[in-house]
Parts: sequence; structure tokens; C-alpha cells
Amino acid sequence: MLSDSGDSAEFGPVSRYVALPRVPTAQTMDATASIASTAFQPSALLRNPHIQSVAGRLPARSGRIANRARPLVESARRLVLDAGSGIRLAGYLSPAAATSRGLVVLIHGWEGCANSHYMLSAGALLQNAGFDVFRLNLRDHGDTFDLNEELFHSCRIDEVVNAIRTLQTSLRPRRLAVVGHSLGGNFAIRVAIRAPAQGIGLDRVFAVAPVVRPASTMRALEEGLWLYRRYFLNRWRQSLYRKAALFPNRYQFGDLGRLKTLTATTDFFVRHYTEMESLEAYLEGYALTGDRLATLSVPTHAIFAADDPIIPLADVELLARPAALDIEVCRYGGHCGFVDTLRGNSWIDERIAEDVGRRL
Repeated sequence: MLSDSGDSAEFGPVSRYVALPRVPTAQTMDATASIASTAFQPSALLRNPHIQSVAGRLPARSGRIANRARPLVESARRLVLDAGSGIRLAGYLSPAAATSRGLVVLIHGWEGCANSHYMLSAGALLQNAGFDVFRLNLRDHGDTFDLNEELFHSCRIDEVVNAIRTLQTSLRPRRLAVVGHSLGGNFAIRVAIRAPAQGIGLDRVFAVAPVVRPASTMRALEEGLWLYRRYFLNRWRQSLYRKAALFPNRYQFGDLGRLKTLTATTDFFVRHYTEMESLEAYLEGYALTGDRLATLSVPTHAIFAADDPIIPLADVELLARPAALDIEVCRYGGHCGFVDTLRGNSWIDERIAEDVGRRL
């Protein structure tokens, strides 16, 4: 069941000058030389991984993205999806600019939302290419805090699978693709693994810098550039306070500032608000390593950057290689960046639209 009813980049605005450390351009590249790609070659000014990672929110791009995405946003209607067991997820459906070639579901990263810059940028290009676009909000992201009492966590894959099945059953698109960024890419791949058994006719998955080994990503956030760590901590705390305000009889978190790190915060919420027995079990619960991809049969393309400050390149080597999975590693790109110009469109948007257009 779905019904009609009646916000922000994965990294927020860069409000002041930040000294960006250099990352060696050949960082662990030799380990993946057999799958290294030279398709993305930004100018020298855009080769810093941290500039790539925050480029979408630089003033030179954000305004242009908003203008280009205006038809996508103005044509959208909000849908609330039945995700099973009383769970509801919501998102925005925008019809194709012309006769529909199929439906593309976009899934944002952690603490992003349906209106994150990369969702709008990719969605606008896909809509212009002839696809219906559904920008899904994960639980407790965007404007969905009131839809479910239980908190979001990254192991809640079943509700995302169920929501996409509801969407396909209701809309009956000619073809279906799922595109995800960062944690959304991780969700997209896990949807692909489960889709055949759940009766979902999924034709293509495209994952941009998907989280592979959450424990490694947690370590990279804790030990890397402070900008990412501060951003995610602040955004997560804001989200939790919003949830507590909506369900005051259920949640009294107190001062979340007492939990000084992402690791400490995650450990607290895993122990008190999930069924997981430990932080380690939780992080392993949504990892893509080991035999997790062994049964993958939906054609899937995963693209990584060797200089990604959040997804360590060494994790890519831990992925199983079923025939359905294509892996591409670019030397540059940062985390979900792949920006070759500051004028709006980006290389990764074009790559997504080209890939989906060719496969659907």
C-alpha cells in the first residue's frame, strides 16, 4: 500500500576555511591495479579528496544544482509506503519528462535525505533521460521522524526491501533500478541480494562508494579529518533530539554531548536501542564482506575512489566477486564526489544516467 501526503547534503555547507591535508594520489592503488579505472580525470584543482567530498555544497555548485532540479522537485508528490509490520517509509516520486522508460529508486547516505544535493543532481538527470524517479527517505531521515516509533539503524534492511516491493507492485514500472550513495549504496546492494526471493523484478543496481566494512568506515571517521566526524556527530545528535521530541514517553536521551565520539555514541545506542548484543555484531550486521554477496544475481555496478577518506580502498579487496558484480575503482573522487566541474552536472551523475539508460 502507498499513499500521498500533503532538506540537505551528506556533508553540510562548508561555512569557513578548512585546511585540507593532502592524500597520496597512489594510496594503496597497486592493490587494485587490475580493476583501476582512468575514466574520471578531474582537473588538478579538483584532485584533493576532501574538496571532492564536500564539493556538492560549495556555493558554486549548490545553487546550480537547485535550479537544475527544480522540475524534479516541482513535479514530485510525497508517497508513504507500507514497509511491513506497521512500518512506513516515505519519499518523493517525480514522473519522467516524457514517456517513462522505467523507475529509478534513489537511496541517500547516512544523515542525508531525499533532498540531499547528490539525490537532486542525479535525480534531475535521470528524469530528463526519461525515467520516473523515486527519492526514498530511510527511516528517521528527511521529514519522516514521525512515521515510526523505533529508531533507525543500518541493519533495518527488510523494511527497505518491503518498501521497494510495495512501490513496484503499486506503480508497475516497465523496468526497475536502484541507485545508492554511501550507506545508501550499501542498502542498494543488500536490496539486490534479497530482491529475487522477495518477488522484486530488479533490473539494475548502481552503488556509489558503498559502505563495505562498517568497522573500517567507523575507524576512518574517528581517525581522519575532523570535518566528517564533527558533521556526522552533530547531524546524528540533531536527528535523535528530533525523535525524542516526537516520542517523549519513549526517549529521554539526556545530553548527547557526553558521548564524545561516533564509536561511543553508536555503542550506546546499539546496546540500549537495538537487538544487537554488541557494537561489533551491529557493524558486522550490515557488512558486505565474507560470503554476503555470494548469491547476488541482479546486475550491479559498484564504483569507488582510491582516495576516499571514508571508505578504505583495502575494503574493496574483501568483496566477493560474483558474476553479477562489476567493480570500478577510480584514482580520484573522494567520498561520493566525482566532481569534474563546479558548474552543476558532475561526472558521477552522467555515469549513473548513462549506465541506467543503457541497462534499462
